[in-house]
Amino acid sequence: MPNDVNQQIIDEFRANGGRVGGPFEGARLILLTTTGARTGRSHTTPLCYLPDDGGRILVIASAGGAPRHPDWFHNLLADPTATVEDGTFTYRARATVLTGSERDEVFARAVEADPGWAACQAKTERVIPVVALERTSGGPPDAPSLGAALVRIHDGFRRELALIRREVATTGPRLGAQLRVNCLAVCQGLHLHHTYEDTGMFVGLAARHPRLGPTLERLRAEHARVADLVDQLRAAVGDRAADPADVRRRVDQLTDELERHLAYEEEQLVPVLDAMG
Repeated sequence: MPNDVNQQIIDEFRANGGRVGGPFEGARLILLTTTGARTGRSHTTPLCYLPDDGGRILVIASAGGAPRHPDWFHNLLADPTATVEDGTFTYRARATVLTGSERDEVFARAVEADPGWAACQAKTERVIPVVALERTSGGPPDAPSLGAALVRIHDGFRRELALIRREVATTGPRLGAQLRVNCLAVCQGLHLHHTYEDTGMFVGLAARHPRLGPTLERLRAEHARVADLVDQLRAAVGDRAADPADVRRRVDQLTDELERHLAYEEEQLVPVLDAMG
């Protein structure tokens, strides 16, 4: 059973689509449900995570620098399958404990982004493990209707871009490796989402609601504009000599353009999607 503080975070997370207050406010947070190594019962733990290449995410078994690995880590050693809730989707994932140079490189990347991880390592003699979680299956967004599902997806992008915007604004004279990964991950997510809309959802809506033709044309044109801004951001963060001020300008431009697009899409499509049941 989670302790009282964890349970409060879990309840708030689920009630607010991944948003929580207190010490985790503004953090990248998931709920990780593992199977107890001794009991066989499900255990849910709120954890901070880092985006990674290839769509996987990373969690660090710091336990605040305690001398023992946290229970959730021991559970994953016994059974590497788990359930992840990210505020938008709930999905099954497989855990891989990183080792050797891969672990060291990822941990160094995390420390560069947040020195708190180094402080945790300094408190303990154990080597703090890093675990990659890779999605293996999952369903639609956790929402009561199609329109609400679309908003939930959009809110995930809003939340991530707000985090990146803040991270870029507070970075030093050099763009950190983890910040580069964060930018590239949201770029990939936007590309996949808009591709799904253009080739799937919009096609279905056009067939059922021909009057939406002009609206869908505008949305597709906006997708092309967003894709151009995404490509520019990708190119900027891919440059090892990138000027953080230039990256910040591109993130600001993408965020502002995307927010206008999302607001219009929700205004036009959410009522239609909700009416479909």
